[in-house]
Amino acid sequence: MAERTTSGLLTMMLEPTPAVAMTLPAEVREKLAELELELSEGDITQKGYEKKRGKLLAPYIPQIQGVDPSLQIDNRIQASSQAVLPGSKHNKSRASNTRDERFRSDLHTEAVQAALAKYKERKMPMPSKRRSVLVQSSVEACTPPDTSSASEDEGSLRRQGRLATSTPYQGHGHPAVEHWFNRVIQGSSTSSSASSTSSHPGGRSVTTTTNTTAHAALNANAAATALADLMAHTQLDNHSAPPDVTGLSERSSLHAERPQVASVRGVSRGYNHHTSVMETADGVPVNSRVSSKIQQLLNTLKRPKRPPLREFFVDDFEELLGVQQPDPNQPKPEGQQMSPLEGEPVGVVNKWPPSLPAALQRWGTTQPKSPCLTALDNSGKPVYTLTYGKLWTRSQKLAYTLLNKLSTRNEPLLMPGDRVALVFPNNDPVMFMVAFYGCLLAELVPVPIEVPLTRKDAGSQQIGFLLGSCGVTLALTTDACQKGLPKAQTGEVATFKGWPRLLWFVTDGKHVVKPPKDWYPPIREASNDIAYIEYKTSKEGSTMGITVSHSAMLAHCHALTQACGYTEAETITNVLDFKREAGLWHGVLTSVMNRMHVISIPYSLMKVNPLSWIQKVHTYKARVAVVKSRDMHWSLLAQRDQRDISLSSLRMLIVADGANPWSISSCDAFLNVFQARGLRPEVICPCASSSEAMTVAIRRPPEMSVPPPGKAVLSMGGLSHSVIRVDTEEKLSVLTVQDVGQVMPGAVVCVVRVDGTPYICQTDEVGEICVSSGSTGVAYYGLPGMTKNVFETIPVVSSGLPISDRPFTRTSLLGFVGPDSLVFVVGKMDGLMVVSGRRHNADDVVATALAVEPMKFVYRGRIAVFSVSVLHDERIVVVAEQRPDASEEDSFQWMSRVLQAIDSIHQVGVYCLALVPANTLPKAPLGGIHISETKQRFLEGALHPCNVLMCPHTCVTNLPKPRQKQPEVSPASMIVGNLVAGKRIAQACGRDVAQLEDNEQFLYIQDVLQWRAQATPDHPLFLVLNAKGTVASTASCLQLHKRAERVAAALMGRLNTGDHVALVYPPGIDLIATFYGCLYAGCVPVTVRPPHPQNLATTLPTVKMIVEVSKSVCILTTQAITKLLKSKEAAAAVDIKSWPMVLDTDDLPRKKSPQMYKPPTPEMLAYLDFSVSTTGILAGVKMSHAATSALCRSIKLQCELYPSRQIAICLDPYCGLGFALWCLCSVYSGHQSILVPPLELESNASLWLAAVSQYKVRVTFCSYSVMEMCTKGLGSQTEALRLRNVNLSCVRTCMVVAEERPRIALTQSFSKIFKDLGLSPRAVSTTFGCRVNVAICLQPNRLGKLAEQGTAGPDPTTVYVDMRALRHDRVRLVEKGSPHSLPLMESGKILPGVKVIIANTETKGPLGDSHLGEVWVSSPHNATGYYTVYGEEALHADHFNTKLSFGDTQSVWARTGYLGFLRRTELTDASGERHDALYVVGSLDETLELRGMRYHPIDIETSVIRSHKSIAECAVFTWTNLLVVVVELEGSEQEALDLVALVTNVVLEEHYLIVGVVVVVDPGVIPINSRGEKQRMHLRDGFLADQLDPIYVAYNM
Repeated sequence: MAERTTSGLLTMMLEPTPAVAMTLPAEVREKLAELELELSEGDITQKGYEKKRGKLLAPYIPQIQGVDPSLQIDNRIQASSQAVLPGSKHNKSRASNTRDERFRSDLHTEAVQAALAKYKERKMPMPSKRRSVLVQSSVEACTPPDTSSASEDEGSLRRQGRLATSTPYQGHGHPAVEHWFNRVIQGSSTSSSASSTSSHPGGRSVTTTTNTTAHAALNANAAATALADLMAHTQLDNHSAPPDVTGLSERSSLHAERPQVASVRGVSRGYNHHTSVMETADGVPVNSRVSSKIQQLLNTLKRPKRPPLREFFVDDFEELLGVQQPDPNQPKPEGQQMSPLEGEPVGVVNKWPPSLPAALQRWGTTQPKSPCLTALDNSGKPVYTLTYGKLWTRSQKLAYTLLNKLSTRNEPLLMPGDRVALVFPNNDPVMFMVAFYGCLLAELVPVPIEVPLTRKDAGSQQIGFLLGSCGVTLALTTDACQKGLPKAQTGEVATFKGWPRLLWFVTDGKHVVKPPKDWYPPIREASNDIAYIEYKTSKEGSTMGITVSHSAMLAHCHALTQACGYTEAETITNVLDFKREAGLWHGVLTSVMNRMHVISIPYSLMKVNPLSWIQKVHTYKARVAVVKSRDMHWSLLAQRDQRDISLSSLRMLIVADGANPWSISSCDAFLNVFQARGLRPEVICPCASSSEAMTVAIRRPPEMSVPPPGKAVLSMGGLSHSVIRVDTEEKLSVLTVQDVGQVMPGAVVCVVRVDGTPYICQTDEVGEICVSSGSTGVAYYGLPGMTKNVFETIPVVSSGLPISDRPFTRTSLLGFVGPDSLVFVVGKMDGLMVVSGRRHNADDVVATALAVEPMKFVYRGRIAVFSVSVLHDERIVVVAEQRPDASEEDSFQWMSRVLQAIDSIHQVGVYCLALVPANTLPKAPLGGIHISETKQRFLEGALHPCNVLMCPHTCVTNLPKPRQKQPEVSPASMIVGNLVAGKRIAQACGRDVAQLEDNEQFLYIQDVLQWRAQATPDHPLFLVLNAKGTVASTASCLQLHKRAERVAAALMGRLNTGDHVALVYPPGIDLIATFYGCLYAGCVPVTVRPPHPQNLATTLPTVKMIVEVSKSVCILTTQAITKLLKSKEAAAAVDIKSWPMVLDTDDLPRKKSPQMYKPPTPEMLAYLDFSVSTTGILAGVKMSHAATSALCRSIKLQCELYPSRQIAICLDPYCGLGFALWCLCSVYSGHQSILVPPLELESNASLWLAAVSQYKVRVTFCSYSVMEMCTKGLGSQTEALRLRNVNLSCVRTCMVVAEERPRIALTQSFSKIFKDLGLSPRAVSTTFGCRVNVAICLQPNRLGKLAEQGTAGPDPTTVYVDMRALRHDRVRLVEKGSPHSLPLMESGKILPGVKVIIANTETKGPLGDSHLGEVWVSSPHNATGYYTVYGEEALHADHFNTKLSFGDTQSVWARTGYLGFLRRTELTDASGERHDALYVVGSLDETLELRGMRYHPIDIETSVIRSHKSIAECAVFTWTNLLVVVVELEGSEQEALDLVALVTNVVLEEHYLIVGVVVVVDPGVIPINSRGEKQRMHLRDGFLADQLDPIYVAYNM
């Protein structure tokens, strides 16, 4: 028989000369295999392994010419991979003693290798991660998980997936080339696989194929795989090391205004790799690490996608979501309709007991000494043998005690038919058996469950739900187990999460009493009453109880006895869990029926000694063994030490999970090894079963003369369409399965379609197997609807007629009936994932993932595959536990290759692949992975992965078509269309100013101050508060005038009329006084925010830029700031020698200026207003004297300001409306302003509200950032504030000053929180202004009587619009709460003298009511133009004087740059006019054009912030058509990677967009300007320049 010698090592070293494929001596091979095992079990380090291995192999390796031997070995070990030398075709045997046999199929691995070779040119950018995230903090994370912990689900991994391996490339004449390559590429290669297969011990001879064939095979294989390998390495060449981010400077302290330039944290770091200059998609050269990765990502995405979709369905609106159309060429079933398959009739046996309790009674009284059950301890020693006599008497005692000795208030606690929980550990079968039969004798219904270990076991809540629904009040357990359960303070057993209150009863001897002589348990014939309830966990994680009746239990024992040929007093070893499924059926029920002796092997013993079950078969000469394929696999690993075992006594080796696709490889490998020890091939009997249908089919033992076993090689492509197509083993994507024998006696089996009506399948079609027999479960307890679906299915033929009148039970097994009436199973309903109409099995995907050389990176049995629903389709998610020693690159590379392998073999994309730290996945009771809990954690963002790779670009193929821009309708037709439709043109205006009285005599604001200084010299104008809430400074009309005069006097000698002067002051009276001083002197003031002393590097350049751009010839400032501007620290940030003249105004002489400057005309420039727009453009606008007075007049009229009023202002005084309210309005209207610098709120959040309350202010202004500080900082302190007598009932209007869409959520939560302090819900309203006009809307609310008389505006109205229509520039009003609805709040009442229209952004024609367009404004207080736009001058030339292209083409308008719409409401103004509401949607500059649609960043950000509790803030921007999402993580860094999938999901679901890059950063990184607006462009620049110091950057594929 030809064996495979596959030591990659060998084949590698054979290369330079076509050397002979050597055979190593058997003992060396054995030692090698032992080393492999030690390494895979973690008993030896990689280094020790390499050293020992090198030693072993040194004598057998020919030295390569001219290369130092030590080098060779090193080189080999670096890339020790396996090449496969095919043995002869016919008798392919599987190599045995590798660690990973159970997942192997040589074919599958070759398939994976070949698949990977196809992808060799693909490069993927690797995510970058902050060092601190690389270091796992939890202690347990460092202990390797129990790799052996396979369990039921860990079955989930046994399949023939051989380790994929790869042969490094060798240049024929250059032996050292490959070594050099590896060095260059990464320092350490990742291509080696940790498994080398050697021939089987046992002294068989090994024949190798002749060297020529070997070499040919080698070359063919090597060429493909080696290239794949090399490419895989070179993938990551120029950014292999994540940047070192540990050496960062301390955080700069936060301050209210985050720096206007993206915060540069720490010094720029040097990288030691070559950053190449690349071109972005726009052809702009970019030199940065981040952008090179994004470039790679773009290149990856340019590859063609899956075939385009032809048809679409309409998802309620414009947006058409693609529907996957069935491929016309997909395989369809062609066979005839199958006919139901009947098992042989159930034989009639005389003297058969009428029920199981009757059988127990018979054996307990007639054969009391006969052994029933032997229990073993963890060393494999028999601890106790329970005889049938003992079982009978002990069960009787327990039955009597339960019925008669437990009572509450003299009522017996239990009545016959009540349900009782059985909580027994897996190593105590004796106590379990006594309890189970005790319940049966007492006519109670046992509900066996797992022992809860902690209060929050995975899935434990669901078990609690099951117990509650079954009405369980009593739990039986053992003394030892009861002591180990978690306890509450009282010492009682803790109540587990979701569990009902239980009484715990210990069934050990001292607690049960002997029944009186005259008491006998009632022994009845088997009836249809419930005998026991078995629990089962569904795919979604819910737990159901399957009820089994007495008659079904008995019938199942009959059928098993007949099918397995059980005879009285046989010995059977049972490795399975005796509480449920096959372990219970064979080891507790059928065994008693036939007076058999069961040797029960606990799971804990198997972990210590995997051979234990084989030793017991040998010792006890057992005839039957019941195992799972994992038990066979484990025993292969350890079998070397045992020479003297014989398995010749076995007549039947029942493989309970024979239905698993990979059990075939375990069976074959096991047979290979143990055939020499007396195991006959025909005794291996796979079977298929499910909790609902119990045993469905089993291969009969050899003495029953049944047809030979079958094997099918099926095409995966066919299976994904539910069609059986036999394929050849040479194909890449095939699945090899073995039969699970014949149908059970007395049963009828048919196969039905999985979805919809249960039509019978055709003969070549895969469907769900259904069984009709007397031995299946009866129902799901308490769930009649699901019961009807599963236990009472009526299969129908194609004409719709039922095939029989008997109901069938669905088994949840997917399969078909093959030749010879053999049943084949190809998967389970639980693992079924339907992606784009094709079916994939989770287990098959697991096998493929594991065939990609995984030993070094992930743990074998710890991998989960499931699907999540995103955007109307299932998406596949793979989660695996990563070994603690795997490096970032290795893991990432493994992940990329897994994606490629799954894509090739299953033709399906993986949506997300996540690696989590060792030991962190939730475990199922027997150690496997709890899949539904893992899925739950994934969706909740609680998985805490350490590596994530998302591939939405490749697998989301049902996005709506990109929108094609339609040729624009001409503006004339628009108007005509609107007229025809009866729609008015959208325009609105505030009240007319002309008829309103006012102090018109003053055209200049500085004249007003002089007049007030004479008329009311002592009237207080300003009052500035400090952080303590005390008055820091005040100014009356006269004081302000005097201070302004001093400044003017200082300037007049030094400067010329019309010079620009920069005022760099903290918020306060100085700023106001110097402003008027400049006007008195005829200079043009420019207010500038001072630099932040702790953050000069980012704030000083902005100051410098404004000073330069505004052409200021002088800087006025305080002494402290003067020093700062010229300090050493400043010199590091800017060139301090180039500052203009700096005047310190702290101690100016008391000089009066000779005469005031009078401007010749009101159109003269009064001041410049500089501000950084949210898109990062620094723009200064010119405000003339006329516009300044007009602005003050409009605000005065709108807000009814007059000298007796007081208003409180908590805004920054440097630009826009904030500046006007601080510096201009009080002087113009004479009211007193209480000034609260927002910076002071950092140290005292309640400062502003306390001031409002203390001064009983009726009107107050703030910014969104102030509002946010109050809601976040004071949300929980309203009680404390009330005790300090803070009362906000005085507030009529609280206006938020903003240049953006109103933030409804924030204003609402503010109103809600401070309602308790008397704030009226109607008080909060918004304002809107922009660069061209700083005050377009203000909404002063009036309450009570004033509303009837005065200028009351109606309450601001809120409408709900469809977000999808908005992307198409349309407004579609919808009801509150409808899907995709977005609430928009009116931006405020339009100011007197202001006119607004809505114009089409492209054609500049007027738009109708409720149409989305650009807001245009005309008013006397429009700014007169940009002084300079730093950044994009040409763009803004027409901003201030635009005319409509149609209709009223004469009026001159200013374009605001904001999208919005006007809507006439039902409300009326004071004048009786219908009220027109203006809704601002967002800035045009900020919008993102993606897939032909227009998105507003705030909408995407809102969705993202909602997706996880730890996301504090979010900002999005695009870069070369990729959407980049930056999220601030408030929480531990371990949560960082959880966010990647959640962010991607929510943006796909709600916005139909694929996120390109997810960047997770610390709180405070997203820069925010003084108005609380995000500076997304600064953020983008910071990201591309790699200055954000992100915690994690994920590049979605």
